[in-house]
Amino acid sequence: MPPPADIVKVAIEWPGANAQLIEMDQKRPLSSIIREVCDGWSLSGSEQFALRYADGPQLYITEQSRGDIKNGTILRLAISPARAARQLLERIQSHGIDARLEALKELAKLSADPTFATEFINMEGIGTLARLVESGTHFGEMLAFTLTAFLELMDHGIVSWDLISLSFIKQIAGYVNQPMVDVSILQRSLAILESMVLNSHSLYHRVAQEITVGQLIGHLQVSNQEIQTYAIALINALFLKAPEDRRQVSFAPNLALFQHVIRGNRPIKAEMAHQLYVLQVLTFNLLEERMMTKMDPNDQAQRDIIFELRRIAFDGENDPTGTEKRKAMYTKDYKMLGFTNHVNPAMDFTQTPPGMLALDNMLYLAKVHQDTYIRIVLENSSREDKHECPFGRCAIELTRMLCEILQVGELPNEGCNDYHPMFFTHDRAWEEFFCVCIQLLNKTWKEMRATAEDFNKVMQVVREQITRALAMKPSSLDQLKNKLRGLNYSEILRLRQSERMSQDDFQSPPIIELRERIQPEILELIKQQRLNRLCEGSCFRKLGNRRRQEKFWFCRLSLNHKVLHYGDLDESPQGEVPFELLSDKIPVSDIKSVVTGKDCPHMKEKSALKQNKEVLELAFSVLYDPDETLNFVAPNKYEYCIWTDGLCALLGREMGSDLTRSDLDTLISMEMKLRLLDLENITIPEAPPPVPKEPSSYNFTYNYS
Repeated sequence: MPPPADIVKVAIEWPGANAQLIEMDQKRPLSSIIREVCDGWSLSGSEQFALRYADGPQLYITEQSRGDIKNGTILRLAISPARAARQLLERIQSHGIDARLEALKELAKLSADPTFATEFINMEGIGTLARLVESGTHFGEMLAFTLTAFLELMDHGIVSWDLISLSFIKQIAGYVNQPMVDVSILQRSLAILESMVLNSHSLYHRVAQEITVGQLIGHLQVSNQEIQTYAIALINALFLKAPEDRRQVSFAPNLALFQHVIRGNRPIKAEMAHQLYVLQVLTFNLLEERMMTKMDPNDQAQRDIIFELRRIAFDGENDPTGTEKRKAMYTKDYKMLGFTNHVNPAMDFTQTPPGMLALDNMLYLAKVHQDTYIRIVLENSSREDKHECPFGRCAIELTRMLCEILQVGELPNEGCNDYHPMFFTHDRAWEEFFCVCIQLLNKTWKEMRATAEDFNKVMQVVREQITRALAMKPSSLDQLKNKLRGLNYSEILRLRQSERMSQDDFQSPPIIELRERIQPEILELIKQQRLNRLCEGSCFRKLGNRRRQEKFWFCRLSLNHKVLHYGDLDESPQGEVPFELLSDKIPVSDIKSVVTGKDCPHMKEKSALKQNKEVLELAFSVLYDPDETLNFVAPNKYEYCIWTDGLCALLGREMGSDLTRSDLDTLISMEMKLRLLDLENITIPEAPPPVPKEPSSYNFTYNYS
C-alpha cells in the first residue's frame, strides 16, 4: 500500500552526527518537526534552528516552500535565518580582517536565499554593506564578496533602489571608470549600475552623470567576454531609459567599435548574443521617429531635399536659380526620378511608414554613393521600352519593407538572440544596408524584365532575396553583397521550384494514398525520437533570472520512461547530466497533463507583457499529483517541440506541434521518394489492399504504363 500523500521520507544531516531518517508529516507544523529532530541529537533551543536543503542552492525550508520536498531528499539542520543574519552582521563589522572576509564570503552565498535575505535586510544589513562600499577601504576579494551580497539582496525586490545614496553610486561608478580594476569587482559594479538604471528613473539620471557610453565602449575592447557582456547590458539599460533627444546624440555614433566583440573566432555565448540583439533593436528604433513623420508639402526645407535629389541626378552642378523655377518645369524630371506624384512629389512621403525615413535614405544614397545614384536614375529614365524601374517609388516601398523585416519600432523580445553581425561594422549601417538593397532591386527588376504592372511581384522577389540573405548571417556588408549575388532571380525561381517539388508535387491521388499508409510508421518513428531526446535530457534557464549570473536546471527522462529526473546546476552543462546529480524526480504515472503558453501557472502574470511574447510561446508546464507543477521555458522552438511532443507521447496523447508536422512531412516525403524512385507512372488500383497490421511491411500493387 503506497504511503499517504502527506508523508515524505527524508534524511536530515548534522555535522559530526549520524543522519536521521524520518517520515515528515506535511500536516504537522515545521517547528514541531524541527523540535523532534533537535531532540534526536540532544540539541536545546530548537527555535534557533531551521532546515535547509543539503544540495544545490541549499535554500531554507519554510512553511510556504515545504511542499517542494520530495521523497529521498537530503536536508540539513542549520541555524535559523534570523540567527545566521545576526551572526553575519556582527562578524562583517568586526575588526579582524580574516573573520570579516569569511563572513562576507558566507553572506554572498546566503543572500540568494529569500528567507535569509528578508531577515538580513530587516536588520539594516543593506545599509551596512553600502557604508562598507562608500568607505573605500575594501579591496580585492573582500570588496567583490561585498558587492555580490549587495546585488543578491537588492535583486529580491524587498527594498527600493531609490534609497541608494549618491556617494554609493559615485563609488561604484569609480570602479567602472578605473583603468585597472579587478575583473570580479568590475563585473559586479557593471551589474549593480544596470539594475539601478532599469529599476529607478531618478537613479538613471545620476548614473548617466557618472558613466558615459564612451567609457563603457572602452570595456568592449578587452578579451574577457563576460566583461563585454556586462558593459553592453549597461549600455542597453542607459539606451532604454534615455530621453529621445539624448538617444540620438549618445548612442548612434561609434557602433563600429562593437566589432571588438563580434570579430575573431571566439563563439558568442547566449547572453552576449541576447545583449547584441537588444542593442540592435534599440539602435534601429532610433529610426522610428522619422519613419512615422509625414512630410509637410508646405515645408520649404523638406522640399529642398527633393530639389537636391533632382539637381544631383540631372544638373550635375549647383543651379542658383533652380529653386525659383515654377514646379511645372520639374514635372518631367520628377517623372524620370520615378515619383508617383510628378507635380508635387512631396505627397509621396505623406504615408507612414516609411514617412521621411525614405527621403533620408534617398538623400544618403545621392550624396554618399553619388555615382551609383546617378547611374540608377539615368539608366532607367532613358529607357523607352516600358521597362524602366521607378527609383522614387521603389526607394519608398523598399524602405517600408526593410522596416518590416527588421521590425523597426518593436520592443526587444526576452530571450531572443537573433542579431546580425554586419550591423555592428559600420556607423551608418542602416543607410548602407538600404544602398545595397536598392541596387539589388534595380538588378532584379532588369532580370525579371519587369514593367510597372509587375511592381508588386518584383518587391516580393526582393523581399525573399533579402530575408534569405539575412538568414545566412553575413558578418559584413561585403558578405551581404556576395550572398545577394548568389540569390539572383534565376536562383530564387530554382529554390521556389525545389520547395514546391517537396510540397505540391506530392498531392496526386497515388501519393496521397501512399502517404496515408506510411504515416503511422513515420509518426511512431517521430515519437521514439522524441522520447530518446527526453532520455538524453535538456538544460533550462531559471525563470526570472534577469542578471548575467545565469542559473540553470536540467531535466531528463529515465531510460525505462517511468520517471522524470531534474535538479539545479551551477552552470550550463556540456553534455548529458548523470541521474545521480539530479536530486528531484516525478513518476510519470503521477503526471496529470501538460499545458502550454498562457495556460501555464508561471505565465499567468507575464502573458500581457509585449516583451515576454517569445517567452510565452516557449513555456510549458507538467501538472502532477497532488496539485504540483514543474514549469519550463524552453531555450528555443526546437526544444519546446521536442519536450511537449515527448511528454504527450509519454501520456499516450496525440502530438500536435508545428515541428512534428514538419518532421512528419519531411520523413514521409523522403520515404516516398525512396519507394517511388524507380516508378515512372503510378495509378491507384481499383481495390486497394487493406492497411497491414505491421507498418513495416507493405504489399502495394502498381500498374505500369
